Parts: sequence; C-alpha cells; structure tokens
Amino acid sequence: MKKIINTDQAPAAIGTYSQAIVHGNTLYTSGQIPIDPATGEMLPPDFEAQAHQVFKNLAALATAAGTQLQNAIKLNVFLQDLENFAALNRIMGEHIAEPYPARAAVQVARLPKDSLIEIDAIIAVN
Repeated sequence: MKKIINTDQAPAAIGTYSQAIVHGNTLYTSGQIPIDPATGEMLPPDFEAQAHQVFKNLAALATAAGTQLQNAIKLNVFLQDLENFAALNRIMGEHIAEPYPARAAVQVARLPKDSLIEIDAIIAVN
C-alpha cells in the first residue's frame, strides 16, 4: 500500500505526480526544484539560494511524512552546470550531517522552469 504525502510547506505538484509517497518504511519524493511554497514562485537564478530552497522543500516533505531529511538513504541530484558541484557539497553539508546518504549528481541539459538544480530523495521513515 502506498500513502500519498501532501503538504503546503513544499511546492504543489505541477503535473501528474504526487509530492511524495510512503511505501512501507520508505519515503520517495518527487524531484524538488527551487519553488518557494509560500508564493508558488521560482527563486531567481542564483545557484546557492536555489539549492538551499530545494533542501528546505525536501525537509518539509520528510517532516510531513513523520521523518527528517537526516534519514535520507539516497539523493539524485540534477544540475544544469557541474561547475556548481563544490557549492552543492558545501550546501548539502549544511542541511544533512554525516553519515551522508548515497548520492548521484549529474549535469542535465534543462530542468523544469529552467531551474539550476533538482533533487529527489529516498528517505527512511521510522
């Protein structure tokens, strides 16, 4: 059985998908881009601000599912420019402490709404 996670503390889905799903003891999030859930607006094209917002959105989904971002098992990170890789590592370290989750980070040609970053997560639920 899957349980739909829906919160106004993260951006609403902008397509035919759920914000997140819990199945068993695992939370699967949809890709999060830097939309401010309070305004529904995309942040300006500043990588650091966008990355922080994405981690805040992921944390809000984790909270809504009764867990926390620190329990992340795996992150998939999509970047428009791998030149931001070092900044990604630093910012991720501000939002998640060791032990870090497994992670993939790839450069892509384009992201929804021309975001500079998108991350989806698999998170353990207690």
